[in-house]
Amino acid sequence: MRKKTYLKLVEYQTEQSRQHLDEVRGIYAEMRGYKHDFHHHLQTLKGQLETGETGRALAYIEQLDRELMHVDTLLKTGNISLDAILSAKIAQAKAENIAVSVKACVPDQLTITDLELSILVGNLLDNAIEACRTAAGERFIRIYMSMKGKMLYFSMINSAGEKRKKTGGRFSSNKKGLHGFGLRRAEGILEDHGGWCKYNSENGAFTSEFLVPAVE
Repeated sequence: MRKKTYLKLVEYQTEQSRQHLDEVRGIYAEMRGYKHDFHHHLQTLKGQLETGETGRALAYIEQLDRELMHVDTLLKTGNISLDAILSAKIAQAKAENIAVSVKACVPDQLTITDLELSILVGNLLDNAIEACRTAAGERFIRIYMSMKGKMLYFSMINSAGEKRKKTGGRFSSNKKGLHGFGLRRAEGILEDHGGWCKYNSENGAFTSEFLVPAVE
């Protein structure tokens, strides 16, 4: 029964990651479209201004500004898959009044697959958001990602409640049922690629790190 439940969770996470990736690819395509049409927009504005249609030109600019603000809210790390999952999770965190800061620069082509990267980072962020819900005072998530030679390095610190104790080599949680499956899946991906991860819990904060080979 637990295996069946776990497989359903894996299927759900995989589909969710695919959807995030498709959404971001759509946004990138839309942004390329705006770049392609930029000359046409300038010609339209020039014609409106030359004929004295100032109000119409201003309305046109305002419309363009609104649309560009919509497509430019995407986080840009250099890796489309990472952009997808980070943008989705940051939106979720901000909806819960959690302040998020990200410093990330990652190549688009990695040996770890797009889905693996999305699931790996997504599960760690899910845990960070969960921990922030129990925190008193400021709620925050701070993420750093970069390449260290051929290795992809991830570091995250987030606000949390009281220091958590380890049970069976794992930190305890207030969540029940499926909690822990996500982390085990993330750790399994790292193990498959010869990487490692570590966590540390203190009063008010929780840190997560991983290092994994990511380029040939």
